[in-house]
Amino acid sequence: MGAGAGSGRGQLFLRSLLFLLLAGPPARGQLRYAVPEELEHGAFVANLGEDLGLDVSTLSARRFRIVSRAGARQHLEVNLENGILFVNERIDREEVCEAGGTCLLHLQLLVESPLELYRVEVEVLDINDHAPTFPWQEYVLEVAESAVLGARFPLESAQDPDVGTNSVHTYRLSPNGFFSLEVQTRSDASKFAELVLERALDREQQRVHRVLLTALDGGVPERSGTAHILVTVLDANDNVPAFDQPSYGVSLPEDAPAGTLVIQLNATDLDEGPNGEIEYSFSGHAPPRVRELFHVEPRSGQVLLKGRLDYERASLHELYVQAKDRGPSAVAVHCRVLVHLLDVNDNAPEVTLTSVSTPVLEDAPPGTVIAVISVQDRDSGDNGRVSCEVGPNVPFELRSSFRNYYTLVTTQALDREVVPEYNVSITARDMGSPALLTRSTLTIPVSDVNDNAPRFLQPSYSVYVMENNAPGASICSVSALDPDCQQNAYLSYSIADGHIHGMPVGTYVSINSDSGHMYALRSLDYEQIRSFQIQVQAQDAGFPPLSANVTVHIFVLDQNDNAPVIVSPMPLNGSVATELVPRSARPGYLVGTVSAVDADLLQATDFTLFSVAPDTGELRTLRSFLEQDASRQQLVVQVRDGGQPALSATVSLLLSVVETMPQTLSDFSEFSLPPEVSSSSPLTLYLLVSLGSISFTFLLAILILTAIRCRGERRSRQGDSCSPPRCRTTAATCLDVPAGGPPGYCYKVCLGPESAQSDFMFLKPCSPPRNNEKDPGKMTGIKPPEAEDKPRSTSVSQEGEEGPEGNRLIPCCLSFPRTGMCCLILHKGHRENGDVVLHPCLLKPCAGFFDRVPGLIDRGSQ
Repeated sequence: MGAGAGSGRGQLFLRSLLFLLLAGPPARGQLRYAVPEELEHGAFVANLGEDLGLDVSTLSARRFRIVSRAGARQHLEVNLENGILFVNERIDREEVCEAGGTCLLHLQLLVESPLELYRVEVEVLDINDHAPTFPWQEYVLEVAESAVLGARFPLESAQDPDVGTNSVHTYRLSPNGFFSLEVQTRSDASKFAELVLERALDREQQRVHRVLLTALDGGVPERSGTAHILVTVLDANDNVPAFDQPSYGVSLPEDAPAGTLVIQLNATDLDEGPNGEIEYSFSGHAPPRVRELFHVEPRSGQVLLKGRLDYERASLHELYVQAKDRGPSAVAVHCRVLVHLLDVNDNAPEVTLTSVSTPVLEDAPPGTVIAVISVQDRDSGDNGRVSCEVGPNVPFELRSSFRNYYTLVTTQALDREVVPEYNVSITARDMGSPALLTRSTLTIPVSDVNDNAPRFLQPSYSVYVMENNAPGASICSVSALDPDCQQNAYLSYSIADGHIHGMPVGTYVSINSDSGHMYALRSLDYEQIRSFQIQVQAQDAGFPPLSANVTVHIFVLDQNDNAPVIVSPMPLNGSVATELVPRSARPGYLVGTVSAVDADLLQATDFTLFSVAPDTGELRTLRSFLEQDASRQQLVVQVRDGGQPALSATVSLLLSVVETMPQTLSDFSEFSLPPEVSSSSPLTLYLLVSLGSISFTFLLAILILTAIRCRGERRSRQGDSCSPPRCRTTAATCLDVPAGGPPGYCYKVCLGPESAQSDFMFLKPCSPPRNNEKDPGKMTGIKPPEAEDKPRSTSVSQEGEEGPEGNRLIPCCLSFPRTGMCCLILHKGHRENGDVVLHPCLLKPCAGFFDRVPGLIDRGSQ
């Protein structure tokens, strides 16, 4: 190209900038620019941000970009930092636009949030970067010496890929005395030259003429190309061939196959023999493209189709055919054949899908632009008009934005949970006959938004937990579903704050936040808490997060871990309860009631005397008492529950059979239970052994202290015998034990006269009165107590003074707490078979009783 080419490119660039400045501001949505070809990478084209009125700082965030067809070269690009359109790669106009005419680059500009579409056309301006060239550097032209003046001889045309003024503009011929040059214009505005004979030729004077043909373009600076023409003068030929007409026109469909006859040319020559035989061929100035598409039969003159026609590339082809005979001085004659192509609907529409916003949010409002679709049909007329539509039953439609450009928009709200993805079929159909169509499928995934709250599988949960569960054991599992996807469907579980019996709910149960498994943090006790409820929350990880609550009812199941408890009669301190039963009681007499469930009579002195109702626990007599029945009846009642395994408890009752019931029943007398009856647990046995050991040690210490005291008194009185000191006695307590148990003992506390602080307890065996002893209440002068009253305690002292007839005075105190009556016996007694026989006494009110009786101190009440 040289320096001249570079300066020419610079001048055209300046002219293109001047064109942009004079064009004024572009219309919104339709922009057009011009740029010279062959610019380097980064060359400025236009300031799109300013021309479109866009905020340059938001171009990147709004994804401002050029949308092009897949596979197409990206000659231009946008700088998102400043909004400038620049050359991305070198543009060769002759490569981009093969055909002549205006060369346009169509650009679609998209900017989102909100979506806006702009159409930009960039005209690629031709620069004079090519010089005209001839197919051959030397061309031979044969001319008969008999040629008349003014005869015209077409010359080989020069080729210049540039267009417009930069293409071949004119031809020049070097100075000579025989020929001149005339420049002709074809239908496509191309130029070719004809050599015109200006002076008669004489072969005998000059056989060869040499001229220089120069082709010049109209560029600045001007470019040129040359070819040498060798004109050979031939002997005179009487007749030359002649075509029927100088120019022919023919129409040919563009889809005509190779070998199709285009036209039959006919030229005639009046000569005979070889001088009359005509050969046909393309003229030297026929374009190379014509030689590629067509073929001329030399002998027949048929013009045949050799290549594939394309109406969209060139709708007219201009052929120059020459004919000459085979004589020694043959002269060629020329004709022009214009081949007009007929457009055929041979091109189906081309659909280019440009995804704009995929995936689309499911909460996108109607009218949201999803994609931009460009449709192109290379045919013309009706064959090039295209209609576009989408398939049925989809929430999308096409809206026309520019010619052959559509936008795919939503028509209604989307729901990803119903349809997560759409396959939209787009059909483009032309208006040709028959119509051609193209279908393209655009896959549109729907993006999830957090529009669904979690939902539990059950409206509420009921959980049954056996008491005495192990801490940390799993008790249940809750599960929720979220129809959303990805992080919007990721659920975490938690327990709502609350209190259970004053304690935080978190101290009772915990939950795995990922799986929903719930665990008991403590061992539950049915007797303390039977049921409680908690609120479990499931929350997704969306933004903003959504949650749902469910109530979990936890019921504690009873385990048979507690033995029945005897409510009445209540055993106290390992003792048995006693009742008085009149000997005259009839069958069915209600002795008492054991308040418990499922009571059984486990042990009895006589099983024929008593029965227990299993449901009410009522203890009744089965028959009347007989004389031979024992006056004391021991019963052991067992209470058993219905658990698995069954647990039980026992209560011991001591029934005293009396002739006459006292007016008021006394409290239960306390009788020590045998270890095998009072309790079956090892702990009770251990307590009994411990208490027995302590009592034995204490009694042993008392005996040792008493012996030491007695020894000291004998020494002080210088006497040989030891008698117990006189003391003020208190009511000593006697406890009768059922048959088979250890003997009863009486406890008496004495205070020695020497020291009021010394307490001594003497342990003496007690003997109950025999069955044949008279009832004290029947003695004269004695007021019997109430029938239901019974003695609480009996105080007996066998350490009284000697009385007449060798009998000792035996102090005895009987008290009846319910009636408030006491009885003091200080009377002669006598022994019968080692037993002390009690004599009648006089009942008096207990209030002030001990104050009126000298020598007695009520230590038992202290």
